Amino acid sequence: MGQYLPLVVIGVLAAVFGFINVTMSRLVNPPRSNPVQESPYESGIVPQKDTPERFPVRFYLIAMIFIVFDIEIIFLYPFATVYRELSMFGLVAIGLFAAAVFESFVYLLSKGALDWGPLKVERRVDVVDPSRTSTSTIRRVGHDGRDTDLRHTTGEVV
Repeated sequence: MGQYLPLVVIGVLAAVFGFINVTMSRLVNPPRSNPVQESPYESGIVPQKDTPERFPVRFYLIAMIFIVFDIEIIFLYPFATVYRELSMFGLVAIGLFAAAVFESFVYLLSKGALDWGPLKVERRVDVVDPSRTSTSTIRRVGHDGRDTDLRHTTGEVV
């Protein structure tokens, strides 16, 4: 335990030093916020327009692809260094891992992650039965039982 005492003392001193710095900073210069201090800082230039609030979903899908393939590379590198010692077990394990990564890539492709053209609204064709047309579904109503005199609707005498 005695060998860890210097580490504990340094940790306590660092915590005390940080606490004293924050406390003295607040005592000497209390926070007085104004609109200039609360505005976002970017190279000292005052922003002329509001920043956009949200990134498009495509950005996050591309970020997911990037992270998935980064993780795959991180796991493939150690495998490549010791693949002879792992033999068939290592080959099967890395094959399963690569299949899972490929499956996630196919999923992202199916969601349109790499479609960078203008947005297209897809129409479902299977919603309405193709045998239904405007002539088969719209019921034409005649003038039977109605007053043919237009005085009731226009106020004019015909």
